[in-house]
Amino acid sequence: MQFDATRSDLTVGVIGAGAMGRGIAQVAAAGGMQVLITDSREGAAQEARDFVEKLFLRAAEKGSMTKEAAAAATARIKVVSGMAEFKPCHLVIEAIVENLEVKRALFAELEGVVAADCILASNTSSLSITTIAAKLKTPQRFAGMHFFNPVPLMKLVEVIAGLRTEDWVCDALMAIGRRMTREPVRLTDAPGFLVNQVGRGFTLEASHLVYEGVSTFPDVDRVMRDVGGFRMGPFELMELTGLDVTHPASEAVYTQFFHEPRYRPNLIMRSRYDAGVLGRKTKKGFYEYDTEMKPIVAPEPAAPASRPSSVWVSPAEPSGHAALTELLKKLGAKLETGAKPSATALILVTPLGEDTTTCAVEQGLDPKRTVAVDTLFPMVKRRTIMGTPVTDPAQREAAHGLLASDGVPVTVCRDSPGFIAQRIVAMIVNIGCSIAQSRTAAPADVDKAVTLGLNYPQGPFAFADTLGVNKIFAILTAMQRIYGDPRYRPNIWLTRRAKLGVSLFTPEL
Repeated sequence: MQFDATRSDLTVGVIGAGAMGRGIAQVAAAGGMQVLITDSREGAAQEARDFVEKLFLRAAEKGSMTKEAAAAATARIKVVSGMAEFKPCHLVIEAIVENLEVKRALFAELEGVVAADCILASNTSSLSITTIAAKLKTPQRFAGMHFFNPVPLMKLVEVIAGLRTEDWVCDALMAIGRRMTREPVRLTDAPGFLVNQVGRGFTLEASHLVYEGVSTFPDVDRVMRDVGGFRMGPFELMELTGLDVTHPASEAVYTQFFHEPRYRPNLIMRSRYDAGVLGRKTKKGFYEYDTEMKPIVAPEPAAPASRPSSVWVSPAEPSGHAALTELLKKLGAKLETGAKPSATALILVTPLGEDTTTCAVEQGLDPKRTVAVDTLFPMVKRRTIMGTPVTDPAQREAAHGLLASDGVPVTVCRDSPGFIAQRIVAMIVNIGCSIAQSRTAAPADVDKAVTLGLNYPQGPFAFADTLGVNKIFAILTAMQRIYGDPRYRPNIWLTRRAKLGVSLFTPEL
């Protein structure tokens, strides 16, 4: 079917005038489209139009659009009393409550109003597009058009094809998304779509770390900001979005994927959700807050003044050995170069995915003197170390003091396969690979969506190529071996490219 997404009279219906609905109306009107907006609550649609009008006027005052353009955009938004007035629409986008039966009833009614070539779209963030469309008379014209909040600021929009959606529908929505000045990515229907799937790797793995006693909320956040390069740590992010949003979405993705272990939640999130301890909106979550709503976080303790008499670095992981040795030389450490450490030397290992205990035992090292250092990431803003359960505290403090001697902070965590950042980033990469392998989305679109929708420093595929595809594979393989948990099994997309020594972006031919 032919659909002209560029026509000057393109009319978009928006059902739901909350934050998402009014944002969609704003970007549609700014893109030159006529907008009809309605809401079940009396007066809500007019309130939304008034709100958008103020935003357009403010934009004109700031010079980002002319007064004439602001007035014209506002004039293109018309409040209507209900769906009966949506007959002229070429596209209708629903942005109402996340309830399957309510959405199904709405679209069933809408089918009797709009023309046969009108596209029907849902802004759902968690419900299956295929399932919503299943009882429609014309499911082939139904798709997902998932915007992100706040819509005017978040450039990403996911265009999701259901099982019976015809190609022309998604072609049109991609063009309309660009006309709205959004950055659309195209994908097939899957639980959590794209962004919400990848986001589970960030928040769930962080929760597992704390649940296992490996680290604390503040330390995980510090490491992921300073080491991983993320704008916010996972717990800071969940505090902002609220566990009443994050946890139900996590459980929904886990359930809809038939309990796929990669998406398994844990009690860290569930218990707080049940207790109503949701984050900033309840003034208490993973953090407590002061009267100015600033999180109350104890300052990091000063680094120990102690230093080791000598240091021996394990050569078992060559790139880690090279990176750590170079750093230690700059720090003025006395390095031992023998095949084995002396009887008094601090022993440093640089594992990928292994814990310190495994390194010490398998390499025949004294576990009381062994400390692991994460060298996967540049050690310029923060360093992460961990000992075995029997590491002499004096040896751990000596390692801490030495590695912090140039003023770079050091985070000490308990023994864990993969430290903190290795674990979380490896899971993000692995989930990205599963999305590509299942043909939900192409690698480039996965990375585009994640950087735009989640503000990650890199997408899963770029992360792997930067850090080393073989290293990410090694981390996951080691974690699966040590934990015996299938949640860490490397996806076959990653496995093949690691074995072939090629970029993670390498497509299937």
